[in-house]
Amino acid sequence: MSEMAEAIRELIEEKGVSEESVKQTVESALKAAYKKTFGTADNCEVQFADDLSDVSVYSRKVIVDGVYDPVTEIELEEAKQMSEDAEEGDEILILVDPKTFERSAVSTGKQAAHQGLNESFKNNLMTEYKDKIGEVIIGYYQREYNGNIYVDLGKVEGVLPRKHQSPRETYQKNDRIKAVIVDVRTTSSGIQLVLSRSDPRLVQSIVELEVPEIEDKTIEIFKIVREAGYRTKIAVFSNKDDVDPVGACVGLKGVRCQNISRELEGERVDFLCYDADPVTFIKNALSPAKVEKVLIMDEEKRLALAIVDNEDFSLAIGKQGQNVRLANRLCDWSIDVKTVEQAAEMDLSAFTNRKAAEDLFNTENTEPEEIESISELPGVDADVAAALKEAGYDDIQAFVDAYDEGSINIEGVTAEQLDAVNKILHEVVEFVEEEVEETPAEENEAEEEYFCPECGAKITLDMTKCPHCGVEFEFE
Repeated sequence: MSEMAEAIRELIEEKGVSEESVKQTVESALKAAYKKTFGTADNCEVQFADDLSDVSVYSRKVIVDGVYDPVTEIELEEAKQMSEDAEEGDEILILVDPKTFERSAVSTGKQAAHQGLNESFKNNLMTEYKDKIGEVIIGYYQREYNGNIYVDLGKVEGVLPRKHQSPRETYQKNDRIKAVIVDVRTTSSGIQLVLSRSDPRLVQSIVELEVPEIEDKTIEIFKIVREAGYRTKIAVFSNKDDVDPVGACVGLKGVRCQNISRELEGERVDFLCYDADPVTFIKNALSPAKVEKVLIMDEEKRLALAIVDNEDFSLAIGKQGQNVRLANRLCDWSIDVKTVEQAAEMDLSAFTNRKAAEDLFNTENTEPEEIESISELPGVDADVAAALKEAGYDDIQAFVDAYDEGSINIEGVTAEQLDAVNKILHEVVEFVEEEVEETPAEENEAEEEYFCPECGAKITLDMTKCPHCGVEFEFE
């Protein structure tokens, strides 16, 4: 293999550019040198050997009888010396030796080659990394300038701007840095990756590596919010009823959570359960504080009031308001935290859920809610409830009677689902036997007294003979 083929192979390996890109770069360089020498490159052709062992430069000229422009034209007689078949008006390729190019032309070609290779290298890197935005990459601390940290990533350089750094993290020469790629931008020497250590996607990547249940989709992350360097809240939920999402993420004795916190240089990490019900979700989001009540003040504006005991108030707010601020972002609600005493002084009648506000301070002597249908029961699967209603078993008493008899047979509803409904029913509903009131006729009959028509002795309806005088009688 010639020196040229070897050089092209090295370029392909070192720069990661394609063979076609290298050929285009060499062609552009030769044409630039040709143009510098002859004033135009319109009639310049570059041809490569199949094995890239050689490259030839040709000048394409028109055969004429009387040359006007020697760069683009050739005399017929001269052309016939090269080819006996040459005719006026034809085009012929004449080999040009690049060594005859002027020194300045060679310099121009060399500059064009460098520029072409750099552009090709830059484009390849841009194509490679633009699809990696959001992914985690590992590099090593290189230097710091104006608060920005420059990271050695191998083929490219990364920059960790001050705004994307965690405030409690410091680095020394060659320290390992794990960060998220948030942007890719071009520089004069190539491309530069913009990195972040404050992006929630970094936490997600660390959690996914630490918790295998997330990788196999048993547990899923709903949302992550954080104040980098201080605290992170992660809402998770389980796709299996028998798997506790928070317990799995925290790990035995908190080992998994500790490992995640260690990767974040000691940042506090809170796992909590996501719930589709905003009231429950807000309660969970304000953990570790215990929330007594959550009132939805304005559902459209997503305003909520969380009420806690005095001892939980500072815990719910958090240091410098951090806990409630993260809870707001996690739930996407504006949460106002009040103590029970503070809430009692507020005019809660203006709330959209006025009944809930009234119930807050009137928890005693409340009448139990009367439930008559299966669809009103909390926790019953909506599809199962709809199927029962369509089959005529929506009424609770009708369902109980049919369930006890084992006569419910609905397509698409399993025995386990019926058992679940029955279990919820007996956990939620208190069955009260109604007292049967006697009708006026029965009352009169029970209170009326009967006497013997002969002697006036008191008798009862089951008698046919007076026990006193012996007279026989018959009741109609």
